[in-house]
Amino acid sequence: MTTTPERSKETAPQRSDEVTVTIDGVEVSVPKNTLVIRAAEQIGVQIPRFCDHPLLAPVGACRQCLVDVPDGGNGRAIPKPQASCTLTVADGMVVNTQATSPVADKAQQGVMELLLINHPLDCPVCDKGGECPLQNQAMSNGRGETRFTAEKRLYPKPINISAQVLLDRERCVLCARCTRFSEQIAGDPFIALVERGALQQVGIYEKEPFESYFSGNTIQICPVGALTSSAYRFRSRPFDLVSTPSVAEHDACGSAIRVDHRRGKVMRRLAGDDPQVNEEWITDKDRFGFTWARQDDRLRHPQVRDTETGELRAASWPEAFAVAARGLDAAREAGGVGVLTGGRLTAEDAYAYAKFARVALGTNDVDFRARAQSAEEAEFLAAHVVLSGPGSGAVTYADLEAARSVLLVGFEPEDEAGTVFLRLRKAVRGAAGAKVWSIAPFTSRGLHKLAGTLVPTRPGDEVRVLEGLAHSPEVPVDAGSVVLVGERLAAVPGALAAVSALARTTGARLAWVPRRAGDRGALEVGALPTLLPGGRPVADAAARVDLAAAWGVESLPETPGRDTDAIVAAAAAGELGGLVVGGVDPADLPDPALARAAIERASFVVSLEVRESDVTRLADVVLPVAPPTDKAGTFVNWEGRLRHFGKVMHNPSSLPDVRVLAGIAEELGTPLGLRTPEQAWDEMGQIGPWDGERATSVAAPEHDAAAAVSAPADFDGSLVLASWKQQLDDGRLQDGDEPMRATARKPVVLVGAATLEALGARAGERVTLTGPLGSVELPIAVSDLAEGTVWAPASAPGLSVRHLVGPAGSPVSLTVGASTGSSSLTTTGGDQ
Repeated sequence: MTTTPERSKETAPQRSDEVTVTIDGVEVSVPKNTLVIRAAEQIGVQIPRFCDHPLLAPVGACRQCLVDVPDGGNGRAIPKPQASCTLTVADGMVVNTQATSPVADKAQQGVMELLLINHPLDCPVCDKGGECPLQNQAMSNGRGETRFTAEKRLYPKPINISAQVLLDRERCVLCARCTRFSEQIAGDPFIALVERGALQQVGIYEKEPFESYFSGNTIQICPVGALTSSAYRFRSRPFDLVSTPSVAEHDACGSAIRVDHRRGKVMRRLAGDDPQVNEEWITDKDRFGFTWARQDDRLRHPQVRDTETGELRAASWPEAFAVAARGLDAAREAGGVGVLTGGRLTAEDAYAYAKFARVALGTNDVDFRARAQSAEEAEFLAAHVVLSGPGSGAVTYADLEAARSVLLVGFEPEDEAGTVFLRLRKAVRGAAGAKVWSIAPFTSRGLHKLAGTLVPTRPGDEVRVLEGLAHSPEVPVDAGSVVLVGERLAAVPGALAAVSALARTTGARLAWVPRRAGDRGALEVGALPTLLPGGRPVADAAARVDLAAAWGVESLPETPGRDTDAIVAAAAAGELGGLVVGGVDPADLPDPALARAAIERASFVVSLEVRESDVTRLADVVLPVAPPTDKAGTFVNWEGRLRHFGKVMHNPSSLPDVRVLAGIAEELGTPLGLRTPEQAWDEMGQIGPWDGERATSVAAPEHDAAAAVSAPADFDGSLVLASWKQQLDDGRLQDGDEPMRATARKPVVLVGAATLEALGARAGERVTLTGPLGSVELPIAVSDLAEGTVWAPASAPGLSVRHLVGPAGSPVSLTVGASTGSSSLTTTGGDQ
C-alpha cells in the first residue's frame, strides 16, 4: 500500500496490479478489486459499518457504510450514496466519506435513525453495553434524538438457538454476520434470515438445533446484543473486566484467545486476532471450556497419606516435598520409578518432567502419550516432527490454505483440531479450490462440509490403502499435496511407516496433528523414553554427554526407557517401585482397569494434579498444580509454532509443575537448577534450537510392504468398530459448563445400508453394541461406511464407548433392542 499527497501524484510509482483512488482528498494506490471500505482504512478513515467483516463475503445488508462517489473512475458521478463494503475501487475513482461529505454524513445518519426505530433502549442490561458498535456509532454517526414516537416492536425473548446461544430478536439489525459465518466459515447453516421487510429476522430450523462446534463466534461478531451466551448473560459488564491475552489449552491448534476475568474469576473467553493461526475464530470448547479449573474438587493444598490411618491428610509444601522425596527414593531402589506426564502440560513443565526423570530419578521411563501407541511412532516423530516449525520448512496453516490437495489419515479435523478444520474450509472455498481426501471408515459430517472425498477404509486396512495411493490416479498425492497425520494412526501397526513411504515416493509434505495442546511441546523437550530434549536419541552417546554437561551432572541413563503401556504394565506386575503422574487419569489410557491396578500395586505414587481424580484418591502424595490461567508458559502447536502466554491470575494455592518437581528434586539431593517457567524456558533455549534443523539425522521408519499388514480376506460378515473422540465429550476439561456440554452431538451407532438390512433394523431404532469390554444401547443410523464397519463415538457425555465396548479396531456385534434380542450380527474376527 502506498499513499501520496495529490500534488505529488505524478511521481508516485504504481504497480500494474494496483489502481489509484482519491478518498477524502487523499490519493491511495491499492490492489485491484479492493473494497472502498478497505481502501479507506489504509489512510486511517474509519467508515461506520455493521455487516462488514474482513473474513466474510460482502453483503451490503446494513447500509451504514454509505459514501458519496462524485467520480466513479469514468468521469461520471454515481448519483446515489453507495455501500462502501460492496463497492470495489476503480482507477481514478473519487470517494468522499462522512468525514468530508455532507451527503454521506446525512445518509449514514438516516440509516442509523432507521436502525434505531425498533431497537430497544436496554443498554444498561444488555451484555454488549460498553463494547457495542451500535452504541458507539449512534453517538458518532447518528442523531442526538429520535423523531419516531411509535411503540417499539417487541418479541418474546430470549430464543434458544442452542443451549449456549440465545437470541434477542428485537436487538437484531439484520447485518447477517451470524448467518454468513455459519454458512461460509463453519459450514453449519442452521440459522438464516427469514421473512422480508420489517418482518425479517434470524430464524432457526425448529426440528434441528444450531448444532455447531463454532457457534460462539456468532456471539462475538454480532455488532449488537442480539446474540448472547447463556454462560455469560447478565454476569458482568465489559468495563468491570480485566483482559489478558492467552492461548487455548484444549487442542494442538494454538489458538489465540482473550481471557476476561474479575475478582480472581474468569468470566468469559473470546477469540484473539492472530492472522497466522486462528484468524478471529475459535471453537466453542476453547471459548466456553474454562470452568473445569474452578470446580468444587479443585485441590487447594498438598496432601500426604497418613501412615497410621491410611487416609490422605493436609500437609505443608515442605512436608509434602520431603515425604515425596523419601518415598520416591525408596521406590527407585525397589525397582525404579515411571513418569507419566500426559499431553496437557506446557512445554516448560514437560521439560521439567523430562529432566526430573533423568536427573533426579535416573530413568528414561517417561512418556507423555496417554493413548494408544506403536513401536514405530517415536522414529516417525523424530524423523518428521521434532525441531520442525514455520521457520524450518514445516507445514503451516498458510500451507494448508495454499495446498492443491490435502490427504487426511487417521485424522478428523472438525473433532480433533477445529482451527485446522476452519482453515481447510477456507482452502476448499478459496480461488484455488483445494481438494480434500480422507482415509476413513465413512464420510463424516466434517468431511462433507469440506466437500471431501472418502477413501473408504476398514479399521486395520490403512496400510494396504496407503500402499495403493502412491500410484493411484483416483487420489492424486504429489509434491503439491499435504498429508495430515492424526495421532490415532499410531494404533495401527505399520501405518506410520507406510505414510512415511508415501511421502518419500510422492514428494508430499507430512504434518502430524496430535489432539492435546501439550503433546508437541512434550515431544520437543524429550518427554519420551527414546528421545532427549531437542529430538536427539537416548542411544546417542554424544547427545547424552552434551546434555549431561548442560545439566551439570556426570552422566545420564543410557538404556532407552519404557513407553506408557510398558510403564503401566510393569507397575501392575510389581516390577516398578513407584509412579509420578502429572495430569493423567486412568480414563485417558487405553486400558483404564490396568492403569488403576498399576496405581494400586505401585509402592509409592506421587500425583501432580489440578483437581481430584482417580489417581489423587490412590496416591501417597498429592500436590496441587496450577491450571494455565495461574501460570505463564508455552504451548507448541502442531505447526511447531511457539505460543507463549502469561499468567492471568495469581493463585498461591497451586504452583507450576516445574516448581513442584524442583522442590522434590532438592529434597532428593539432585537439584534441577530451575524453579520457574521462565527459568525453564531460558534453559531450554540453551539446550538446543527450537526452530532450526535437527541436531542429528534421524531416519524415518522403514516400510516393508511384504511384512506389513496383509491384504484382508473377503468380507465374511464380521464387524469391526471404528471410533474416535468427538470434540465435545465426557472429558474433565469440559466440566462445569452444562450449556456447552448440552450442544455435544448425540451418540449413535452408524452402519452401512447392507448391515442395517441384514440386521433387520430401522434407522432410529435402538440397538445393542457389544464388544470385548461389554455393551451399550444406542440408536442406529445409516451412513456410507466401509464394508464390515460399525462406527460409534469413543466418548460422549455420560457414555464412553471406548471403556464400555472397546477401543477402535475391536470386533463387535449388533443386536436389535436389548442385548437379549433375537436378531443379531456377530463378528468372528477383526484387526485389533
